[in-house]
Amino acid sequence: MKTIADADWLKAAETRAVMDALDASWAGGSRFVGGCVRNTLMGRPVDDIDIATQLEPSEVLEALETARIRAIPTGIDHGTVTAVVNSKPFEITTLRRDVETDGRRAVVAFTQDWAEDAGRRDFRLNAIYADATGALYDPTGGGIEDASTGAVIFIGDGDERLKEDYLRILRFFRFNAWYGAGIDEQGLAACERQKDGLKQIAVERIWKEFHKLLAAPDPSIAVEAMLKSGVLAIIAPEATMVEGLYDLRVTEALVRAKPDPMLRLMSLIPCSAAAVMAVSKRLRMSNAETERISRWAADNLPDPTAFNGRELRKALYWHGAQAVADRAMLSGKDVRDLIHAILAWKRPEFSVGGDDALAVGLTGPAVGQALRTLEEWWIEQDFQPDRDELLARLAELD
Repeated sequence: MKTIADADWLKAAETRAVMDALDASWAGGSRFVGGCVRNTLMGRPVDDIDIATQLEPSEVLEALETARIRAIPTGIDHGTVTAVVNSKPFEITTLRRDVETDGRRAVVAFTQDWAEDAGRRDFRLNAIYADATGALYDPTGGGIEDASTGAVIFIGDGDERLKEDYLRILRFFRFNAWYGAGIDEQGLAACERQKDGLKQIAVERIWKEFHKLLAAPDPSIAVEAMLKSGVLAIIAPEATMVEGLYDLRVTEALVRAKPDPMLRLMSLIPCSAAAVMAVSKRLRMSNAETERISRWAADNLPDPTAFNGRELRKALYWHGAQAVADRAMLSGKDVRDLIHAILAWKRPEFSVGGDDALAVGLTGPAVGQALRTLEEWWIEQDFQPDRDELLARLAELD
């Protein structure tokens, strides 16, 4: 029997404490499931630990209380309790079966059947269980193999899994971006057939999933599959420039940049105010996200790869380092030296203000006009004039 007994997280004192508490109520009635098991088999880092249990939520709470482990009823109506040991959370969920689904949410009932619990999950590699010793259980019969080969395959009938929760369409592509070694054609066909179901899903949930997908080390193949299947047209019809994403991946490698979901989204859409506003509105981006993408698409931001040192500093002052860096990263050129210069730049401080203008006798609208004129002159002088020079110049504008 395959095992993950050597996993560090499995042997950790916090993990042992939680499992011992649960086993004290029902020996062998609790198993690890999902990402912690999958990632261990795939040699990936484990961030979160989920536990499936035959205990009902009230019994879980009682078991944790007896062991003096902090318990939080985070989703108790759906069977989930969070145990916290030394600030480390463990999400514990009672085995469930679906009673009713509508593509957005499910009504569930508790069960003690591991196969029923596995059958309501999305992909076979997410339905692998491990007991306290690390021994593995694979109710679907394909999860362990899928984890070893990087196959993202729906449990049972793909269309049925998607009709239960249409957000699984995006999860299919996200898991392929992060874990897949080749997209399952049957699963892809099911996503194409069911893609209109995404219109029922809250936009915030769609953007969250898409954002996670774009954060993968290389989401290119998954995004291209989304485009060809028509899924991308449902959630972001402006995002058609997959070749831009491939170009960005080359640039990311050159400058050793970390994955940036926002930059990757920009690579997929036209650099225009109309496209930016449409995508921002459709995905209900945050104010910060909208501001960043809008600055990148500004009409008055020229190609930074054509700048010399002085012009680059001028653009950085007016547009900000983020916008200039975004435009550079998406230029399709070797921008290693340019990115280095952008990262090294520190915005100079314009050291003259309204009180200085009033002190030289300016009043009303003349104050703002004089300060703008002075700042523009200072910038044209490559930020070299100091405060004394600025004040002398300001006096001449009186």
